[in-house]
Amino acid sequence: MLSHPLLQVKVETYHCCLEIVKECLGIHNISKPVSSLCNGIHFLLHPKVLYEISAFGIQEPKNEVSAAARAILLHLLQGRLRVTAPTWSKFIEALCPVIAVLQGYADTEDPLGSCILHLSRESAETEEGVLPCAARLKSMLRLLLVKKPSVRVLALKLLASHLSREEGADTKRPSIDARVLSRVTNLFIVKKPIELKLDDRRELMIKLETVEKVYEIFISDDIDLVLRKSAAEQLVVIMQDIKMHAVVKKLCLVDKIIEYLSECVGQDGEVVECLVQPSLTLLRKVLCADPVLRVSLSQQTALLTLLFRVSLIFHEDCTIVTEVGALFCLLLFDEVSRMDMWSDSPSCKPSSPSVFSLPVSVSRRYHLPVHVLGHHAVSPYSMVLPLSADSLALKPVSDMLRMAWNLSWYHGTDSVLKQVNSEAEIQEFLDTLKLSTEDTLTLKMTHTPSGLKDCLRSIVQAAGHREVRAALTRMSFYLLNDRLSFKGGTGPCGVTLKSLSWHTTLNRFLQVLPACTEDEKLLIDIIHFLNKLLKEQRKNVPVELLNWLLELLLRQSPNPLLDLLVLTESQTREEMDDVRTAVRQQLQKELIALFSTLLLSFEAVTDRKCLELFYVFQTQLALKLLQCLRVTDAPHFYGLPSLERTLRGMAHLTACPGWSAHSPVTKPLDICGKYLSGLLEVITSFYVERGGNAMSFMGKGVTKSTVLCLLHLSHEMMAQAQSSDWMSLWFLPLGSQSEDHAPTQQGLAWLIPLWVDRDPEVRFTSLGLGSALTTLETGCVALANSCQNISGGLWGTVVNILLDQSECSMVRREAAFIFQNLLVIPMPSVIIKDYTWQGPCVHDEDSGLSLIGKPALQALLYHCHFYEHLNHMVKHCYLGRYAFDFDCSAPNGPSEGNDLNGLDDSFKFWRAPSRMSSQDRDPSSLSTSETMVATSSGSAEFQSLVLSTAPHPEVTHDQLVAQGQREAASPRLPPDSPLSAPLPRQCVSVTPPLLSATCSLLDSLLVTAPGDTAGAFRRTRLIEQLCSIADATLLETSVQELRALLPTSLPAEHTQAQVSFLLEYLSSLSQLLQSCLLVDPDLVIQDELLKPLIPNIIRVLTLCTKDILDVELTPAFYQTWTHLFNLLAALLRRAGPASFPSVTKSLARSWAAVIDTFCRCARLSATSPTLYTASLHFLSLLLTEEAKRHLQDKDKTSLCHSPAVVSLLDKTQESQNSLERLTEVILQCYEGKTSRDVLKRVAVNALMSLLAVSRRAQRHALKAHLVDSCVEQMKHIHAQLNLSALKPGRAALKKKEDGFIKELSIAMQLLRNCLYQNEECKEAALDAHLVPVLHALWPWLLMDDSLMQVALQLLCVYTANFPNGCSSLCWSSSGQHPVQAAHRGAPGSSLMLCILKMASQVPPENTAVQQTVFMILSNLALSHDCKGVIQKSNFLQNFLSLTLPKGGNKHLSNLSVLWLKLLLNMSFEEDGQQVILRLDGCLDLLTEMSRFRHKSSLCIPLLIFHNICFSPANKPKILANEKVVGVLAACLESENPNAQRIGAAALWALIHNYQKAKTTLKNPSIKRRVEEAYSLAKKTFSDSEETPLSAYYMKCLENLVQQLNSS
Repeated sequence: MLSHPLLQVKVETYHCCLEIVKECLGIHNISKPVSSLCNGIHFLLHPKVLYEISAFGIQEPKNEVSAAARAILLHLLQGRLRVTAPTWSKFIEALCPVIAVLQGYADTEDPLGSCILHLSRESAETEEGVLPCAARLKSMLRLLLVKKPSVRVLALKLLASHLSREEGADTKRPSIDARVLSRVTNLFIVKKPIELKLDDRRELMIKLETVEKVYEIFISDDIDLVLRKSAAEQLVVIMQDIKMHAVVKKLCLVDKIIEYLSECVGQDGEVVECLVQPSLTLLRKVLCADPVLRVSLSQQTALLTLLFRVSLIFHEDCTIVTEVGALFCLLLFDEVSRMDMWSDSPSCKPSSPSVFSLPVSVSRRYHLPVHVLGHHAVSPYSMVLPLSADSLALKPVSDMLRMAWNLSWYHGTDSVLKQVNSEAEIQEFLDTLKLSTEDTLTLKMTHTPSGLKDCLRSIVQAAGHREVRAALTRMSFYLLNDRLSFKGGTGPCGVTLKSLSWHTTLNRFLQVLPACTEDEKLLIDIIHFLNKLLKEQRKNVPVELLNWLLELLLRQSPNPLLDLLVLTESQTREEMDDVRTAVRQQLQKELIALFSTLLLSFEAVTDRKCLELFYVFQTQLALKLLQCLRVTDAPHFYGLPSLERTLRGMAHLTACPGWSAHSPVTKPLDICGKYLSGLLEVITSFYVERGGNAMSFMGKGVTKSTVLCLLHLSHEMMAQAQSSDWMSLWFLPLGSQSEDHAPTQQGLAWLIPLWVDRDPEVRFTSLGLGSALTTLETGCVALANSCQNISGGLWGTVVNILLDQSECSMVRREAAFIFQNLLVIPMPSVIIKDYTWQGPCVHDEDSGLSLIGKPALQALLYHCHFYEHLNHMVKHCYLGRYAFDFDCSAPNGPSEGNDLNGLDDSFKFWRAPSRMSSQDRDPSSLSTSETMVATSSGSAEFQSLVLSTAPHPEVTHDQLVAQGQREAASPRLPPDSPLSAPLPRQCVSVTPPLLSATCSLLDSLLVTAPGDTAGAFRRTRLIEQLCSIADATLLETSVQELRALLPTSLPAEHTQAQVSFLLEYLSSLSQLLQSCLLVDPDLVIQDELLKPLIPNIIRVLTLCTKDILDVELTPAFYQTWTHLFNLLAALLRRAGPASFPSVTKSLARSWAAVIDTFCRCARLSATSPTLYTASLHFLSLLLTEEAKRHLQDKDKTSLCHSPAVVSLLDKTQESQNSLERLTEVILQCYEGKTSRDVLKRVAVNALMSLLAVSRRAQRHALKAHLVDSCVEQMKHIHAQLNLSALKPGRAALKKKEDGFIKELSIAMQLLRNCLYQNEECKEAALDAHLVPVLHALWPWLLMDDSLMQVALQLLCVYTANFPNGCSSLCWSSSGQHPVQAAHRGAPGSSLMLCILKMASQVPPENTAVQQTVFMILSNLALSHDCKGVIQKSNFLQNFLSLTLPKGGNKHLSNLSVLWLKLLLNMSFEEDGQQVILRLDGCLDLLTEMSRFRHKSSLCIPLLIFHNICFSPANKPKILANEKVVGVLAACLESENPNAQRIGAAALWALIHNYQKAKTTLKNPSIKRRVEEAYSLAKKTFSDSEETPLSAYYMKCLENLVQQLNSS
């Protein structure tokens, strides 16, 4: 009854309930027994009854119901003293589930609201409240989400009291005081609520084992917090799938999260703060999908208090606060979220566990930090009364029932219409169910296929123009319906037209010239329909439609559609009335609109035939429009509307590249010349000679279109011309025409007045034309000569425009481009006669001093405070989008909560001109407001500008409020305007495109005057300012919007423009920074600059753009990525030690995304070779720098805490798949390109660097058979070299051989890096017979030192720590590998002998080869087989012929050191020691060498003696050589600790178990040295900490002393 659909019943029910409550709880019953009265209200004490009253009764629109409901609740809440304790307990028990709904009405000023607030209070005496403890705490927290600020303040006070009494409050953060509470009144009032939606996939996307491993990382205390945080963030992504929840809940994820949060609120909780945010997100996702867990946790008061403390600690972090608020929503509103609890209806089944919904009344009364679904918009007990018979008798109801019945009976509209049109007998129904004539007509008209067929039928059967035009109008309405109903897609009309032969139906009207006005009107309607159709399908125009139109337009005479553009002479002479004139103008207007739309429809066409027809049509249309221009008529005969239409069509046409190049009879430059003469005549006749817009009666649409055509024309002439001779065609005579005898001066003076036009679009376009013309030196000279009469000349003019703070950004941008073009031409520093380009000229009237060239440029920049102005521009840059709020009375900034999606001031121009309707082209259009900021005083023409609500993080007030501009008609270049004027307070916002042009300009200035420009950068800190606004956040947000929005919606266009502008700025900035690194690296190598810059670069490089389908944005991303990779490479190349840690830290944060970017870029070798090259070049440099640091830090502990790239590649399991993918992609790039392809070398460098650093990459390359393929390639090259050697004409084959040599070098380098420290790969090389292949190639290697060096490096790597490989060098080529070589040594020879021969014959000046050969021999000396070959070859005799330094030179030669290292390796085994001892004089030579110094060989001779002394067989020979014993004894007195230890160990080895040695070593001199060394060692090491080496030294001396003192 409380939810009865009849209002009278509902009112009476609430009234009766209120009367019963008053009767039972009234004050007049004070004398009666309480127990007998209060039983009367028990029927209300049920949760569902209270829910009905709270959720629906209070907010009933009818005042009688809502007042009664409020009164009932008020009496119940105030009736504690008038009911028995059991009754009150029953009331509270029933109220607890409903309290969440009821608290939405809490208020400090309302009686009911105050009673509701009283429920959350505690008694001052007992510290207990009306509600139970858990329910009371939940009610306090719930009040923080109420919309009334006063209620939230009271809730904070209640919570503060509760927290102060909490157990252990002194040991928890934060300390509760008034200062903390004052900042959190609006704590959970967030701007961006969270979406609670989770995924419920059918199949598991991630293996459960992987989830468990990630979870183990998250909870492990032994792993670094950064990795644990990364694991938690990965879990957040994984937990988006509900099926993954069971795994982590089984592993006690919730308990672990609560443990982390408890640790965080502790006094030392700062340590784990980084884990809080992902932990909260994980908890929220688990709770969202688990109602049972929600019930359990909602009763834990400790958890609720813990979450509130976390929100207080991180009250400035909106992400964490929002997550806590979302958790509170799940826990505090859990009971009212379950729909099945409040309804007895079996249809109200529990909702899906992943869907959390709340009653609509709750959503309305609270500020919820989450987006939730709503339920119970009306009461679940409400009923819908059946319609009465009278209602069914109403005509609208009966009509709807009849139509619905027929559509259901015949299964759709098609069947109904087929039945109606058929002649078969219609089935008998009741008369009330039969379709009327009106019903049938309505179906035919609203069913698009049927309606279109009927329209075409009407056109075919039409008896006059009227029927055809009516049918075309209906067809246009169907198109309109598609546009309104199917935004971004093809509607029924477009689909149906593709299947109908409507071309044939309309074709007959388009093949003949109209004979009368009615024919022209009909043609207008047909063309209008075609134009609409093309516009609706412009994103995907059928090729058949385009071919039909183009064939129609290119047919031989008569060709009505093109011929009607130009009036014939007879049509011009005849007297036409006003009606016919208007019809003819409308026809021309529709034709030009159709052609403009057709030109824009070819943006995505790829059909070759269609494109060929289109190119021919472009040139034919160009010739027709040229006739329309009618430049031969006198100026006063120009019809301005017709002229404006023609120029608008020409602007569309000339925007297409190559529009003049497809005429069979006229050359492209001839067409361009005719266009140029006509357009210049329009400008001079209507603009320049009339003083510009101030006196011209021409509409600004004509000026705008003319200048735009000239801009397009300049680019077309540059593309079609073979030289710069065409520049003279742009010159017009200067001066008065009456000056008959004065020489006529040619120039570009006509262009200058356009720079000061009142329309910013004209200024922008004309400056763009100046920028295009100044790309040539002749254009720069001509424009400079034309500005000689202007104060400051061309240089001062463009600088003045650029620094004009009240000018719009795009105008200033073009001025910057002109300035940059002027800097390209080399300029002198002094006056040079007959020099074409002198540069700027500055003259000081006071001193009479004149400067030209670079000095004048510096004086000009200094005088106008150029860099200070640029600094001011950067500080006032606005990175968001612009929107025009036409309801705003004054530009006082955006109001809170407005949804502002705007547009940059440059975007309107760069959009295709055809998108602007013809109605927007009249002189009073608002084009100025599209590109300029309005004045604060306001005018009728300009509107206020409101900026987007996504400002830069450090936006100043000037960035958000456009405060003014100067008067629109004020002259732009006053003669006496000083360039050094102070910075104006009122200025137009600076946009990213302007800063992009500024960066390019600064780059040119840095090239022109490096020292002065770098000094100015340092003085103004301009580079830091430019880098500070390079924030990736805005770009990421825009990309996310693009991925979410429909591509055809208008906001998407705005977002695309913003993204392109930001990308352009990043590209320009990166190029500027690269130049700075070349000129002065200190400008960039600064911690405060690199620390934010490099992470932003990495974030831009890892942006996910795969869902962005815009054809213009993708190349923009690729170009920006190219420049960013080049910048990172320049940083590593120019300042590797300083920048490498920052780069690796940033890469580590998103390593998987970085690998994805590398893989994507590596696949773009065909479409974007520059990005492919830049990305792989950076990867190669990064890995090379990593290898350098690894070698530098090998013997010392690195103080750098940046993650190593090696660890990112090899140490984590997650990176394995990414690394394999990267290696595979680079291998494909290497194998998929020919040897002559320059891009192959790029892939080779990246692959070599990757193989040198990563063991996993080596293993993957081995699986990909890289080792085998390289060896096979070496075999193939060897065969090719042999074949080329047999052919005559060596000079002709030299180039071919060089190609083979390069391929051979690449193959060996790849092998070298693949084998580096990898035994598996070395085994594969052994199986592939690498050594015999190299032996066969040896004669060719001997002919090229660089190739030999690579081969020796390969052998050095191959033989290191690989005994089998060393032994393979000893094999005979003829016996081990069937390599058929033309240049092979004698049978039985081996590569080992070739290396020995080279080592003995290499010239001393070839130190690189010499060192590598001996390194190989040192590796081979560790092999038993190789030592035998060395001994038998008598190679060691060369050691005895070494010459030692003489005179004062105490340093050994490099060759001597190499020999010592070889002998040292031989001395590690007894057979090698015997070889050394058999060399006559070897010990004496080693003794002599031990007296010389070398930084890397100081102790090598001693080590050789040391090793020999350990063999019992060698001891007699050592003892027999007094020099050796003397050297070893002298080591004890050496200042070198290493020498001391070696000597002591060698002497101990000699004396150990060898009685004869005791006799020799008991020599008094030796014994004295031993005892002195022992006593000194005891004294030294007792005072200091003992190390393993010192302990070993002491042990050696102790044993020596003991042995020498024994008998």
